[in-house]
Amino acid sequence: MGIIISVIVTFWLGYLIVKKYKPQPVLFMAGLILMFTAVALGLGKILPVKDSTGLVLFDAFEFIKQTFSSRAAGLGLNIMAVGGFARYMDHIGASKALVGLTIKPLLALRAPYIVMSAAWVVGMLLGLCINSASGLAMLLMVTIFPVLISLGVSRLSATAVISTTLCLDWSPSDTGTILSAVTAGIDPVLYWTNYQIPIALVVIPVVAVLHYFTQKWMDQRDGHIVEATELAAPGKDDTMPPMIYAILPALPLILILVFSSLWITWIKMDIIKAMFIGVMIGMIFEYIRHRDGKKVFADIQSFFDGLGMQMANVITLIVAGETFAKGLMTMGTIDAIIASAQSSGFGAAGMILVMIGIIAISSVIMGSGNAPFFAFAALTPTVAAKMSIAPVVMLLPMHFAASAARAMSPITAVIVVASSMGGVSPFDVVKRTAIPMAGALITLVAANFFFFF
Repeated sequence: MGIIISVIVTFWLGYLIVKKYKPQPVLFMAGLILMFTAVALGLGKILPVKDSTGLVLFDAFEFIKQTFSSRAAGLGLNIMAVGGFARYMDHIGASKALVGLTIKPLLALRAPYIVMSAAWVVGMLLGLCINSASGLAMLLMVTIFPVLISLGVSRLSATAVISTTLCLDWSPSDTGTILSAVTAGIDPVLYWTNYQIPIALVVIPVVAVLHYFTQKWMDQRDGHIVEATELAAPGKDDTMPPMIYAILPALPLILILVFSSLWITWIKMDIIKAMFIGVMIGMIFEYIRHRDGKKVFADIQSFFDGLGMQMANVITLIVAGETFAKGLMTMGTIDAIIASAQSSGFGAAGMILVMIGIIAISSVIMGSGNAPFFAFAALTPTVAAKMSIAPVVMLLPMHFAASAARAMSPITAVIVVASSMGGVSPFDVVKRTAIPMAGALITLVAANFFFFF
């Protein structure tokens, strides 16, 4: 009975999200329905007796309050600091300077599809400093897209490549990375160096090659003629800061890596401090550039706005996902699924594949990588413990699968934004992204089993 109710509620949840309902209230509502139904049917309790408020109706909201308190103080502050820093870097033009500087070496190449694949690799590296897939895509559409078109690459191919430049959310300051590391009980820097980088180093060359052959083949199939044209001389961009600004988005990453167990261990550094230091150095650069203290102080509001946006969008989504996960656990659904998997001979490997499949399909349908991953991440330690494996072995491919599958959805933000700027249909773009992203999914799953299982 519990599984049937959980399936019905889960399908209802997915239907509403596909219909563009706000995911946070939908997840909260689904979680509350499952919790109250579980108690009414005698299938489970929301809180242990020692933590109960004395009234079941209030226990569910006590769980939400406790979850908000713990997430906002720890994981939440990390994510908020990252979001605020990214917003400030975008506001002062430092992100644009970083992209402008890194694409210059590509201009020396004249082989259209090699430049295209190289641009994708550069985009993946830029993703270490620019954590927003749609934000990075917008920058690349303004800078590298015209270059690819002038070399003879079709608009569809150029858009498809640019819209997948962050198909792995693999930065140590990425919100999903932070959530995965905290859930797995691992330091985010070690999670990045020991787990994410080995997978990424396998996936990146595979996807670069797949993009080369896929886009070239599809251009030929569509009758596109590769013909170089003269790239119009760019006009003066008054919003472009000095090129020295290109170092600013990378400063927190540098600080996190230098002052860690990888190098200087006697000085303590974390993500929050690194972001604050990066903002302070950015303010110094801005004062030297403008000589206007009032403007510099006023512009810092963009940092505060970024903090608030992360609380409003990401932290609430994480807590909503945990509320839904709590509902499933209260119903006994997770224990039942694990027991069924064990009795059917699935084992740990089979369970990992099931979770990856759920996340990937949900990402394509919902057009979001965060929504399904945040909803199911909280379940992972319980599932992993029952399967006698480390949580990270399950979390890592789930996290990467969410971001890779996201790039196959015509309704996801990065595809819609890039398609709009490129003047092409998002449905045509995902036809171009499907093969490389399917390759990314297969490769990351295989690499995860090879390295860590």
